[in-house]
Amino acid sequence: MEKITLHKDNGSSTTTISNRFIDEYMTGANGEFVKIYLYLLRCMNSPDCSFSISKAADNFNHTEKDIQRALKYWEKMNLLKLEYAADKSIAGIYFLDSEAGADKDDSVPLKKAPAPVPDTSYSADDLKSFQEKEEVQELMFVAESYLKRPLTSTDIQTLLSWYDHLGLSADLIVYLLEYCIAGGHSSLHYMDKVAISWREKDIRTVEQAKGNTQAHSRLHYAVLKSLGIQGRSLVPAEFSYIDKWSKEYGFSEDMIAEACSRTILSIHQPNFEYADRILANWKRQGISSMEEIRRADEAFQAAKAAERAHAAAARNNTAKPAALNRFNSFPQRTYNMDQLEAELLNTAR
Repeated sequence: MEKITLHKDNGSSTTTISNRFIDEYMTGANGEFVKIYLYLLRCMNSPDCSFSISKAADNFNHTEKDIQRALKYWEKMNLLKLEYAADKSIAGIYFLDSEAGADKDDSVPLKKAPAPVPDTSYSADDLKSFQEKEEVQELMFVAESYLKRPLTSTDIQTLLSWYDHLGLSADLIVYLLEYCIAGGHSSLHYMDKVAISWREKDIRTVEQAKGNTQAHSRLHYAVLKSLGIQGRSLVPAEFSYIDKWSKEYGFSEDMIAEACSRTILSIHQPNFEYADRILANWKRQGISSMEEIRRADEAFQAAKAAERAHAAAARNNTAKPAALNRFNSFPQRTYNMDQLEAELLNTAR
């Protein structure tokens, strides 16, 4: 597998690990997966470090599939985002919670996704000041009730960052907790993504959030139905695909559902990567409506019919001549009938 070049913006020789990673992710992860994640962080602090799946496998005495499984695990946990080349090999690795970044070149760089708000860290005095507010006290109480556990210092910092830096009201944060937990997502890291998304959309009230979530719920249900998925909720990586289709590609609900339906017809199983290839192809062709899909289908079928007709005509033009039968397979002779008649008369005499 080709080398992956990593870049960073500063010359620091230290590796920083967030408290959130230690508190929320490290304890529940496979130890080998943790090693791979820390190794990636370490590589980010080596200027122009060469990284490859095979090299990592050799360093840890793993198979390349073991390294890929670790990367996909951290992608599912929303700490990494993997980008794939046409041959399905890993073409890019984005850190979602790191400080270094890289520009894409002919090698495969490790990158950082830009954060819309800075990390926050409140001092003891800040915390005391916030907790003197009655609505903040109520918010912390409700959060503990929903999460069914005491809040850690990281939890409190996260909640206050929504309230202070993102500017979400206490009521809106309570609804955010309700919405995420009802959907089976009790991780504050997941909720943080939702909170940032609402800030980017300038959602300020519970009513606005409900309108947004209802639209998302319809789209998610349409995808689940079209792919025939039953008995489970979508996982974060699948939510990311849907957000990509609706936000980055700008496709409507019916077009996304159509791509999912075509996925089932083609490979007979739900596969978000396959549906993504269909939608990416439509995006490249500039297709933006169901009518344009219909016209593209008709053009494709017409091209296939023309190709078949051309092939049939070519076969006819190169067909062999009919075989000779046993009567005409010998060289034919020409005769002078008058001369033959004279010869026969002379013989008869």
